[in-house]
Amino acid sequence: MFENELQTRAAICGTGILLGLVFVLAHLPLILLIVPVAVLFLGLIADPEETHAVWYGMLNSFGIFDFSALTDAERVNYTQKKHYFWFGEVGMAAALAGVFVIPIGIFLAGRTEISLAFICSTILFLPLFVFLPKLIQWAMKADTNAVIDMFGKNEQVKKVFWSLFVVMGGLVLTRVVDPITVQQILGILTSAGT
Repeated sequence: MFENELQTRAAICGTGILLGLVFVLAHLPLILLIVPVAVLFLGLIADPEETHAVWYGMLNSFGIFDFSALTDAERVNYTQKKHYFWFGEVGMAAALAGVFVIPIGIFLAGRTEISLAFICSTILFLPLFVFLPKLIQWAMKADTNAVIDMFGKNEQVKKVFWSLFVVMGGLVLTRVVDPITVQQILGILTSAGT
């Protein structure tokens, strides 16, 4: 897989171009073209070994990463690229959760206020982001212990989860409490960090 560097780069760049076409043809906001441009940019400059590590992280989220298929040289190489592996895991976990959350958010937006729909869908996103990949790995009977031994525990998931949790807590707080109280609470929190 990905043995030819030119084919790897062409596949990534092609994915960016196709994603951009989908965004344009679906009449999505032009700001979203940042995503396909980033994919295209990565296809041009990324090291193929880093791309492999991201790909293996994505496969690990699906529970289909076969740790035993790697040679010893690949294991040593990919353990030096842990952050790329973790990025693939976090990105795929977000995509998996988004597959369920985005349609629910669109459904709720038609029935309630947009900010409430966003809050409800994000509250649903958080547990799916954390537990859906673990459920898939469990169902696929993936050897997660071997992956953890090789790459370590992915601390990025905790960082993303708690960042989103704090932001959602702030949104819920602004909906429930009056703005003056929210400003006082934010003042306390920001002054406590300094």
